[in-house]
Amino acid sequence: MFQELDSREKSLMLSEVLDDIGVNERIVMRRRRNCMLLETMCNINRTLSDINQTDYYLGSQIEGTTTEGLKSDYDILLCTHNVNIMQDRLEWKKGKLNYLIIQDENTTPGYCFLQKFETYLHLPASVIPDKNHITDGEGRILFKNTMITEMVEDGEQQHGPAIADIRTGFCDSDKVVGYLCKSWPQSAAGWLHRQGIGSWPTQEMRRYAASTGCFVVPTGSKVSKYPDREWRISTSLAERCLMFSLNITQIRCYVLLKMILKSFLNPKAEINISSFMCKTVLLHCIENTDPRAWKDNNLFTCLKNCLLELDSCIQNDCCSHFIIPENNLMAGQFTAESKQELSKNIGELIQNDGQRLLSIGIDDLGLRLQFKQNIELHGNYPFPPSLEIYDDVLILGYINIANDISANHKIFLKRFQNKNITSRTIEQSVGKLMTFSDNGNRLEHAAFKLLAPFHFTTYGSILASSSIGENKQVSRQALDWLSDGSNSDISSSRLKLASLFYCTREMEKAEKLLRHTEQQYNSNPVLPFCRCWNNPRRAVPADFVRRVRSDQSEDYIKDITAFCVRFIHKEINCVPHELQYEMFRSTQDSMIHVHRDELFDSWMDWAVVDSLPFLYFLQYKIFGHLQKHQDQQQALSKLERTIETDKNLGHKETALNILGQCMEQENRPQQALKCYLLSLQQRAKHNVAIIHICKFLSSILTRQ
Repeated sequence: MFQELDSREKSLMLSEVLDDIGVNERIVMRRRRNCMLLETMCNINRTLSDINQTDYYLGSQIEGTTTEGLKSDYDILLCTHNVNIMQDRLEWKKGKLNYLIIQDENTTPGYCFLQKFETYLHLPASVIPDKNHITDGEGRILFKNTMITEMVEDGEQQHGPAIADIRTGFCDSDKVVGYLCKSWPQSAAGWLHRQGIGSWPTQEMRRYAASTGCFVVPTGSKVSKYPDREWRISTSLAERCLMFSLNITQIRCYVLLKMILKSFLNPKAEINISSFMCKTVLLHCIENTDPRAWKDNNLFTCLKNCLLELDSCIQNDCCSHFIIPENNLMAGQFTAESKQELSKNIGELIQNDGQRLLSIGIDDLGLRLQFKQNIELHGNYPFPPSLEIYDDVLILGYINIANDISANHKIFLKRFQNKNITSRTIEQSVGKLMTFSDNGNRLEHAAFKLLAPFHFTTYGSILASSSIGENKQVSRQALDWLSDGSNSDISSSRLKLASLFYCTREMEKAEKLLRHTEQQYNSNPVLPFCRCWNNPRRAVPADFVRRVRSDQSEDYIKDITAFCVRFIHKEINCVPHELQYEMFRSTQDSMIHVHRDELFDSWMDWAVVDSLPFLYFLQYKIFGHLQKHQDQQQALSKLERTIETDKNLGHKETALNILGQCMEQENRPQQALKCYLLSLQQRAKHNVAIIHICKFLSSILTRQ
């Protein structure tokens, strides 16, 4: 029996099982690296798009304190910099939306009011600007926290101060709006000088924490007299720093606490105890425990001590925020009945010497412990080793990074599809991007290498389209930018260049480039990627997994990924006329009767096609011009086979539309009509197949 083992044996067994399910240094660091890169790419894109906002990834994913079974969301804090939060009137800034933090007898500890100040006068505001502000009893104009409800868009739900993305096919994320106060909160001043056992947190951590300031988040305390106007003071970046400093035993203890929370304390997700409370208890225990105690062979004892501390907090209705101790996280959280039930459950966990851990189903933790204990009876260990878990983390990280590359590029294109945006504006944006290569940190360098080729290619293609329209020639500058961007991935940027060569009738150059691109496809496991819409990801092939495992730097993404090829209107002279139709898929009538999301559906005004179908289509057209009829028919067969067999295509309707036009060129009208009808089955609305069918029927009637 597990409970009969001594504490050291239990600790080592728990540590081994947690290692097996991915709670080890290697996987923790991989999760952190992935999230930090996502955060960096996002913020580079904000800069390029002139969006005055910084996104911060927080919580379990970036801490690495999660497992597959815990199903942790991505927690993102969105910080808009046009708002200036002051703790002192001297921090007022002209031209900003200025708010002064107010903490008095009417605010709950750890919370504040935000008093509005004028934008161009160093005075408190005297006029209520909108419904998101209110006047209090002292005549101050306060910012209400209810503004968060106006920020919820289609496909999202509000959960307290967070906005959750519920669209199928996108990674689960909770986004919280917060405004930065560059000053360290006055209520946390004492923490900067508090000294725990073993000198943790270190002075360096405290100095870093003070330099990060704090955020104010739109949510009030449960015990507040004014819940609609209170804002919570958050020290999220300081807390992230503390979590990054933990050793693997401390991280494993936190993961166990979260598993216990989901399995026994909050089984129905009633949210009596939050994971943040568990984290706070852990941090208090680390601060007040000799650091030599936090070792693998003492994990079970550390877990029991954390549970005892949690029970004490529940009994006393008090869990002090680690950095702002006056903020009681448990204020107003529990009824007398729930307190009794929670305390009973925690008591059973402690008193049965860990026996209840065997019934934790998350990541098969309980079953794994039983097999580890009775390995002689059970024989082979029937669970995947940590190497397979690491592969899963690698693949998931790869998919999330690739998705974000695609999503960030889409945002970049959306901005530059505006007719009023000039080539000079795009050049300035590319110039901003170059600063991250010249002056950025290591993460910014890594992000630059992934993002820059797409921007270079787009800029070169826009320049080429403009010069073709003016004088039928392609400028040297355009070709240089297209060349610099040719290594974006296995195919998409090269296909743009090949398309340009086709449109300028440089068929030999196009053929050579397409042959090289096809060779790259054939020599590597390649996965198509598209983040234009909520295209669900299918299973990843085994050879692809092996390829990812063999090269774990971010650059490997370029060698095994085929992004969809996107052309905006400014690139129209670089697009074959068969594909140009896709830029006009949304008629005025369809825009009225079928809803389009302004952000996520912006691609519908572009010509967008998956890489491999576009490669074979270009080959079909070019071989025809070169009178290589056998090669042309082979390309057509490959195009048909790809559409039929590739389950990961993001724009199958477009592939069917260009195939249909090939069939028309082949004088195979029945097959052409079949392609258009199949295309409509893929996407019934906002599909240019309707135009092709009308043209097709018109041509038949004309001939008759």
